[in-house]
Amino acid sequence: MAHRNDQSVNFGRTLGRIGFGLFLVLLLAVFLVWRIDNSRAERFRSAVIDKVVPNMDWAMTPITKATQMAEDFQSYERIYQQNQELRRQLQQMKAWREAALQLEQENARLLDLNNVKLNPRRTYLSGELITDSGSPFRQSSIINIGRRDGVKEGWAAMDGLGLVGHIAGLGENTARVIFVTDTASNIPVIIKPSDQKAILTGDNTLLPQLQFIESINQVKPGDRVFTSGDGGVFPSGLLVGQVALGADGILRTKLSADYRRLKFLRIIRHTPATPIAEPDRLIGPVLPVPKPTEVIPPEETADGRG
Repeated sequence: MAHRNDQSVNFGRTLGRIGFGLFLVLLLAVFLVWRIDNSRAERFRSAVIDKVVPNMDWAMTPITKATQMAEDFQSYERIYQQNQELRRQLQQMKAWREAALQLEQENARLLDLNNVKLNPRRTYLSGELITDSGSPFRQSSIINIGRRDGVKEGWAAMDGLGLVGHIAGLGENTARVIFVTDTASNIPVIIKPSDQKAILTGDNTLLPQLQFIESINQVKPGDRVFTSGDGGVFPSGLLVGQVALGADGILRTKLSADYRRLKFLRIIRHTPATPIAEPDRLIGPVLPVPKPTEVIPPEETADGRG
């Protein structure tokens, strides 16, 4: 009985080996057929594909569904991560909004305590940049507003946050804006909180130099730079940027304006204050000059005495 069982096991093993060998031969034949490069083999492959592939949809359906489920799961995972990132950013924005509201309220209280009168003439025009100069030696651009819109030479241009340049060339419908990075740009600035005055000089880089600082020892990186209004070219108080120490050891300004994404500019209307020629008129009204009184000599008497 045991001998028969051994024969059955050996016979099954033999059949398995023969089947495995035939399967390998079949795979090798399919490989060779698919690798042969001639017209007959190509027609045979096309015929096999036409017969087999359309009838294999039932077999591919589970694989297709599983692939779609995996892709959907990955998509849901990405959406979840993006949702978490948006929640984090929203929380930060709420904190920034609260800080901005507190600063706004504090600024309003300070303005009220100091009875500050804001300049009502500081309005602005908005325009779109339409081209740049395309020269490494000339940092400028053309804006689509000009003399027709009331733009004047010298008006400051900002990108909404920081100073970009000034108007230096007017047409009827366009104007040229010279950037603060241009070598021809020299702007009087004041450095806060030390109130040190300086000249911002462009050098065709995004870090223009700070020159002629009154007391350089009182200036440190991170101080804020504003226009001083000296010379009447720019209004005072326009944000320029922050003090930065260059690799060459020179104090420079990290500009607040984003020059890499300039698309629209805000042109600040500015009317320089009238120079005071007669400061004595500020003290009080002009009084009329009194006329000199006429002195009448006394009449002489007969003895010659008055």
